Amino acid sequence: MTAPLSTPPSPTPDPTRVRILTEAARLFVASGYHGVSMREVAAAVGVTKPALYHHYADKEALFLAMLEGTLAGLARLVAHAQTQSGVRAQLQTLVGDLLASAPEQRVGLQLAGELRHVSAVRRAAFENEYRRVWMGGLTRLIEQACARGELRADLPPALLTRALLALLYPLVTGAPPADPQGTARALLSVYLDGATSG
Repeated sequence: MTAPLSTPPSPTPDPTRVRILTEAARLFVASGYHGVSMREVAAAVGVTKPALYHHYADKEALFLAMLEGTLAGLARLVAHAQTQSGVRAQLQTLVGDLLASAPEQRVGLQLAGELRHVSAVRRAAFENEYRRVWMGGLTRLIEQACARGELRADLPPALLTRALLALLYPLVTGAPPADPQGTARALLSVYLDGATSG
């Protein structure tokens, strides 16, 4: 899979860093954390090893930068959804953006599967940030919808958030659905309108 990760949240991302993150993601997805050396990343990017270390202190720092780029992309999805009025429009925007970035999200999920190889301290810090940015951002969106009376009140917002994520998971895992847009609409309808057909 060669889809690039989200670029860093800088208004003018450094092209070399973007190239490093893109090539490193391709290598890490193909070979796993332990199967990739900094020398291989440098060769794939076309820079020297010292130049690579100028950008990233070590392999862990590079790996976490890739995951942080993916997380920044997820934060942008939540922020874009929150600009819409009403939970239906918010979730339609979120799902549309998620679908548009599905290749990137798949890369991010594959990389996250390798997170166990980084140090416990760095792993915990990233996991806390993931919970704050992605899970927290979605939960706040759902909480606000509940407060406006747009979603049912007999389930806590955190549970409604987990249910939403479970329904959307097939859009960004495994092989893409034959009709991604139709599948996305159907899954969102299950969430907002229920699973019964009539």
